[in-house]
Amino acid sequence: MNRLWRALAALQMALAALLLPGPAHAQGRPEPEKEISREAIEAVEKANKPGAVPGAMVPVVPRSVDPDNIWVLDLSTGGRVQIALRPDAAPEHVKRIKTLTRQGFYDGTVFHRVIDGFMAQGGDPTATGTGGSKLPDLKAEFNDLPHVRGAVSMARANSVDSANSQFFIVLFPALKLDHNYTVFGRVMSGMEWADAIEKGEPPANPSKIVQASMASDNKPAPAPQSPIPAVKLSTPSIFDAPTAAPAPAAAAAPKPKSTKSTKSSKH
Repeated sequence: MNRLWRALAALQMALAALLLPGPAHAQGRPEPEKEISREAIEAVEKANKPGAVPGAMVPVVPRSVDPDNIWVLDLSTGGRVQIALRPDAAPEHVKRIKTLTRQGFYDGTVFHRVIDGFMAQGGDPTATGTGGSKLPDLKAEFNDLPHVRGAVSMARANSVDSANSQFFIVLFPALKLDHNYTVFGRVMSGMEWADAIEKGEPPANPSKIVQASMASDNKPAPAPQSPIPAVKLSTPSIFDAPTAAPAPAAAAAPKPKSTKSTKSSKH
């Protein structure tokens, strides 16, 4: 069991080294090995036990993240997704996300390309996969952050310097995308709402971003969307269709008087 724990601890440290910014090493000397808590080991065991969500990993994000670097997406799937942004790894991409978010650019946009077991792509106001913002395209900021489950990366066209507003959330590890697309964040909570995004290319009934904000803006989640039931007014409205007045009932014809005379009989 101790051997298993040491192996899991090494895995956890490797993930942390990939996903978290680390201090500079003096002349290449490695840092002293840090003790891994039992809770962290148990979390890794749980995420990788048989029957767990395929490709699931424990989100490795800083315990204390600046609220101005937490991207909040309220989805029509029913919940809130919080994403830890990484300005240390992709400063211009993070800046673009913040700028467009505070302009309200992402509000109401849909996830137009969602492949089960791969990723969910959104951020296109035209919902065609060819649209973007009016801001200039971004220079690539490829980094060492891997495209693991929960990673958030920037979509682009054939040119490596063509990212603009579209992004995708990785649903299943896709490490072949590493160093070809710019990872700028990682889901830190609400991954279940990302998993629930309607699948399709395009989806028949696409899920959308109801509201995008930064945690530092303290925007409350929007009220659940539900149809307002029609109410029939008890009094006539000017919008009611006019109805014809009922025809008056026909007057009853008087009964004819009898012409037969009544005779008294005599005995």
